[in-house]
Amino acid sequence: MSTPDVVLRPRRVRIVCWVLAAAVFVVFTLVGSGLRGSTGEAGGSFQRGDQVAMIGLGVLFALGILLFTRPRVEADAAGIRVRNLVGGYELTWDLVRAVRFNRGTPWASLELHDEDLVPMLALQAADKQYAVDGVRALRALHAAATTAPVTPDQS
Repeated sequence: MSTPDVVLRPRRVRIVCWVLAAAVFVVFTLVGSGLRGSTGEAGGSFQRGDQVAMIGLGVLFALGILLFTRPRVEADAAGIRVRNLVGGYELTWDLVRAVRFNRGTPWASLELHDEDLVPMLALQAADKQYAVDGVRALRALHAAATTAPVTPDQS
C-alpha cells in the first residue's frame, strides 16, 4: 500500500491505558521498594532480588496494559490495513462488502463478501464523533474504490 489517506487510532482507550500503565508501574515499584525485613515467623527475609522481581512484574503488567494501545487502521484508494491487539489484516477494497458500525456495538467492523467480519478496534464507540468521522472516511474510500468508472459511450 502507498501512503495511507486515512490513519485512525483509538483516543480514549490510549489515554486510559497510558495512565493506568504508569499507575501500575508506580504501585509495583513502591511495593517492591517496601519489601524489607522478615517474611514472618519462618525466619526468612526479603532480599534485593525480591524487590527487583516485584518491579519487573510491574513493568510486565504495564506493558500488557499498553498492548491495548496497539490498534490502528490505515486506508487508501487501494485497500485497508487493520491492526488489532494481536495480528492484523491487509485487504483490498474489492474484498470488503461494507464498513459497519451498528448501534450498540463497541467498535466498527468490515463486512467481507464471504460473510466474515473483521473487527476494527481502532474505531471504538467510546471515541464518539471521532469514530463516526473515521467510519465516514473509510466508507468514502470504499465507495470510491468499488464504484466502476463511468466512461462515455463512443457510438
